[in-house]
Amino acid sequence: MPVKPFHLAYFLGGSKVQGWRQRWASHEPDNWMSADLYVHVAKELERGCFDYILLEDQYQIADRYGSSIAFAVENALSTPRQDPSVLATVMLSATRRIGLIPTLPTFAYHPYLLARMVGSMAQLSGGRAGWNVVTGSSQRAYQNFGFDEMPEHDLRYEMATEFIGLANALWSSWDVDSVVMDADRTRFADPDKVRRVDFRGRWFSSRGPLNIGPVPDGRPVIAQAGSSPRGRRFAAEFADTVVAEAHTVEEMKQYRLDIRDYAQAAGRDPDSVKVLFTICPIVGTTDAEAVAAHELQRADARGKVEHTLALMSNLTDIDFSTFPLDEPLENFSQSTEGTQATLTEFLKRSEGRTLREAALEMQAAVDGAHGFVGSPDTVAGRMCEAMEEVGGDGFLLANETLTRRSVAEFVDGLVPELQRRGAVRCEYSARTLRGHLSEF
Repeated sequence: MPVKPFHLAYFLGGSKVQGWRQRWASHEPDNWMSADLYVHVAKELERGCFDYILLEDQYQIADRYGSSIAFAVENALSTPRQDPSVLATVMLSATRRIGLIPTLPTFAYHPYLLARMVGSMAQLSGGRAGWNVVTGSSQRAYQNFGFDEMPEHDLRYEMATEFIGLANALWSSWDVDSVVMDADRTRFADPDKVRRVDFRGRWFSSRGPLNIGPVPDGRPVIAQAGSSPRGRRFAAEFADTVVAEAHTVEEMKQYRLDIRDYAQAAGRDPDSVKVLFTICPIVGTTDAEAVAAHELQRADARGKVEHTLALMSNLTDIDFSTFPLDEPLENFSQSTEGTQATLTEFLKRSEGRTLREAALEMQAAVDGAHGFVGSPDTVAGRMCEAMEEVGGDGFLLANETLTRRSVAEFVDGLVPELQRRGAVRCEYSARTLRGHLSEF
């Protein structure tokens, strides 16, 4: 039975130094300042014909857990992080077809600077650069940029809406065909096709136009990971590709339907918004080998309860070190301006459990395998079945720990089985990231 093709991308989270104690990390952590591993990963994923690599980022050293940076620094929790715009540029220069999407928060840049920077990356890569829009979810990150307080959740999205409106206006300040290169008339560009923006909003303003010239395909690809209702509306209104978290196929299906409904309500073609679900497949030579690797991974997690709680504290901005480990989380009333979906999921898994048990449940949930455990044939089959039920649009693959081996398991193990089924491309037909996304 023919399989409807779907998109495949890769979620590059964290720093390679975070695998310093893990199996198969080799000597990579010793060279954690070097770009060698990232360049290797980009080239390998391009060989696998992935649409893009999304570079995750954080802008602070976590200190919510225990009111100290000690745990984060000692355990390399979300630190160190190299600037994703620099890393993306290095990876783009080493590849020719795959897209790179760095995560860049709206509170850390002025719209003109960000539009110019991402637009330049798109130009220099032939249209392969994008922007993962985040509003921020950490008080500490905001304080690192001179803000006393982080705005409340929905207000951050209102500010981001204005930000992206100005960025789009700046990218549009040069028509795609504005550069004429008329040597006979010594005319580089048509001034009638370049215009000021004169944007003045509540939070941002800019005269424009951009001084870099037109951007391939009109503007860079926009990615977003909206999880709350407000975040989903924002993603559906502006994103070309949406990064989604779901724990079951039914949740995937419902999330995609929500995004498509929001996109239609915003006057967009729902098919133009590609929803990719983040999963961490465990791939082995055989099903038994993969299951054993998954069990070993979960056994490791049982010894990292504090690590899970520290990560939860970082994401939700709630200090979970203040709660007894072996008592139920009863009458929990704290809210968060951090990642609300993470807190909601954690509290759901805490019902009737101690904090220790809830942390173990949460770790099992965030390992992201979601049943995609087995040989390349088994995992590929389950991915195809899931996409058939969900209706599209694809997956964002991730590894628990980034190593050359873990990437090879995807590129040389899983991808050929997906290609054999006709589920993913065998070669690139487009040269730009927008072209990859609109291919099917």
